[in-house]
Amino acid sequence: MGAKFIQFRYGIVTALVLIAYFLIVRLFDLHENIWLRLFNGCIVAYGIYASIRFKRLVQREQFDYFSGAMTGLSTGFVATVLFVGFMAVYMFHLDPKFPESIMNTWIKGHNQGPGMLLFILGIEGFASSVILTLAFMQKFKPSWNLSSKIPEKAKKLA
Repeated sequence: MGAKFIQFRYGIVTALVLIAYFLIVRLFDLHENIWLRLFNGCIVAYGIYASIRFKRLVQREQFDYFSGAMTGLSTGFVATVLFVGFMAVYMFHLDPKFPESIMNTWIKGHNQGPGMLLFILGIEGFASSVILTLAFMQKFKPSWNLSSKIPEKAKKLA
């Protein structure tokens, strides 16, 4: 797989893991528990981390901050769009009572329907993708430390 499609592959896999996690939680009838959504962040974080790491391994010397950041952002955005799409199908067609029960639990008195939940999921996914990418790029960015590029002989002479 070329370096161009890393973010799409990892974004799709991350979305599939998010969907599988939701369905497993739904199987045990815990899908309305807000605190179990924290694990969604862990899944997205690992997907973004793995995609940037793989991009760095593939590109080696050509890897720079911009390519790593674009990979992380694209991975998160692809995963978010696919997961929000799945949730739209789930809320509108498979379980129409789910949005109502969530809105009554989370935001009492402001029941705007499934559209509001999809909007919240999208904003949450995009924001966490940006934050996680910026955090992980601190680890993966190429070093500008000149002392690490000085040959050993020059270090002994200095």
